[in-house]
Amino acid sequence: MATEDQQANPHGVIWAIALPSMLTNVATALFGLADLWVIGQLGQAEAQAGVEVGAKFMMGLLVVFNFLRTGTIALTAQAAGRGDDGAQAATLARALGLALAIGLVLLACKPVAIPFGLDLLYAKGAVAAEAGTYVGIRYWGGLLWLVNAALTGWLIGRRRVRAVLGVEVAANIVHIALDLLFVLGMGWGVAGVAAATLLSEGGKTLALAVIAAREGPAASALALARRRETWSRSALGTLLRLNRDLFLRTILLTAAILLLVRDGAHEGTLVLAANGIIYQLFILSALILDGFESAAQVLCGEAVGARDRPRFRQLVRFLLLWGLAGGALISLVYALAGARFAASFSTDPAVVATALAYFPWAVLLPLLGVTSYVYDGIYIGATWTRAMLATMAAAFAAYGALLLVTGPLGNHGLWLAFSLFLIVRAAGQALLLPRLERRTFG
Repeated sequence: MATEDQQANPHGVIWAIALPSMLTNVATALFGLADLWVIGQLGQAEAQAGVEVGAKFMMGLLVVFNFLRTGTIALTAQAAGRGDDGAQAATLARALGLALAIGLVLLACKPVAIPFGLDLLYAKGAVAAEAGTYVGIRYWGGLLWLVNAALTGWLIGRRRVRAVLGVEVAANIVHIALDLLFVLGMGWGVAGVAAATLLSEGGKTLALAVIAAREGPAASALALARRRETWSRSALGTLLRLNRDLFLRTILLTAAILLLVRDGAHEGTLVLAANGIIYQLFILSALILDGFESAAQVLCGEAVGARDRPRFRQLVRFLLLWGLAGGALISLVYALAGARFAASFSTDPAVVATALAYFPWAVLLPLLGVTSYVYDGIYIGATWTRAMLATMAAAFAAYGALLLVTGPLGNHGLWLAFSLFLIVRAAGQALLLPRLERRTFG
């Protein structure tokens, strides 16, 4: 799919994917930001902490299956690089089939998963009750989230990023309107936040399905889904190996984030609520910078599919440079104007004061973390998932040791350990990249 114009102007093609991806990710972040902001207007620390714990539970439950998105992007982009429409259709069929299977298993596990997960996150008393209300409603949308991941990955792999952006923006407008109606208008509290998310997720699924159905290769996806060879061991082998590595890598990343939540909970309700605000600012910056990760997944995937080593090396260099520039810019914006934004997330003065005490970490994280995001995109696009899993495992082991060392520093030590975890992860990927490149293109 790479044209001479695209090779002559790598910056343009990077931004053609990265910018819509950034806007899409910002719209995605609004789901969490809107929930936290609206519930914060009630001035109840327990309700805000309950939404924070409940949201992290759902993240821990579902994000480990984000391989449905990232793996589908990589396989679709590589098939596009080869000009193989049949492989793109088969990728869509397998991704949707896997999403449905996982979703049904999760629904069967619901009676056990919810109490176990909330206990794991150290939710107690009123916070546990509010979190249980939130999760009890949102859990039913897990199947929708999985299907959305598969559809989004397939469309991004085909460079239909603007279409995905349009759906995400529309879904968030609906979500915010329902948040305001259910929570502030009808007084449903935490249940209103969860219901708004569930309904908007359903609308997003329908819209993405309609867009995907209009794509050329999708016409044969349904027929391929009914063929035995689509689900043969050899056909599924690449998908399952790729998804296994991405699944295990995401489990480790999610575990690192859940340790952040759990250790913060030991500091008390105020710190837990404040960490929720800092985390949302971190996620907002990460989702913006993930635009470069999406560009890396698609463009590096196409370069590998086309066996074009010079273009691959050029893309890696420019993606890292643009990523660092973007991280520095977001850190600067946070330093100049972020404190007031963070303070708007609660009307409880104690929560606001606690959040501002730890706000410098929100300023540092965009710059410290961006390199690891870009390398993730490069590794996924090139399907170097086993190596990515190895670097994540090493970084997670270092993170566990850092938590012990920085423990006496309290919540500051917790954020310091998490920041170093991101740096160690990027360093490991940088060290392995030359050898992997030689093996792939040699």
